[in-house]
Amino acid sequence: MTTWNLQGTVSHLLICNGSDCKKHKGEEVADAIEDEIGKQGANSLIHTTVTRCNGRCSDACVVISYPEGVWYRDITPKSAKSLVRKVLKGERLEENVLYTYEEGLKAVNPKGAKGKKKK
Repeated sequence: MTTWNLQGTVSHLLICNGSDCKKHKGEEVADAIEDEIGKQGANSLIHTTVTRCNGRCSDACVVISYPEGVWYRDITPKSAKSLVRKVLKGERLEENVLYTYEEGLKAVNPKGAKGKKKK
């Protein structure tokens, strides 16, 4: 088992790889994020975790950024690279923001709050 020294980490990206996110290139998104972190020399600043379903399948591929508490939707391998660069600047990839965490998790628009009923 690998144990990471996470001291100095400024962001933790949770990359969904549930079945719908995988259909929307979730594995490629994870690879693109890791590659861009390496290119930016940010291995000690951004930690990544590939997760199972984050419960927003219609928004695949979903990436969650902590400690900011920002949920991103429709992340592609190309936008994943932009996301890493934005995170390093303390910015958001605004066009893909689904939820923000400001005194509780809030959808950026009413449509985003709806979601699908679980089966």
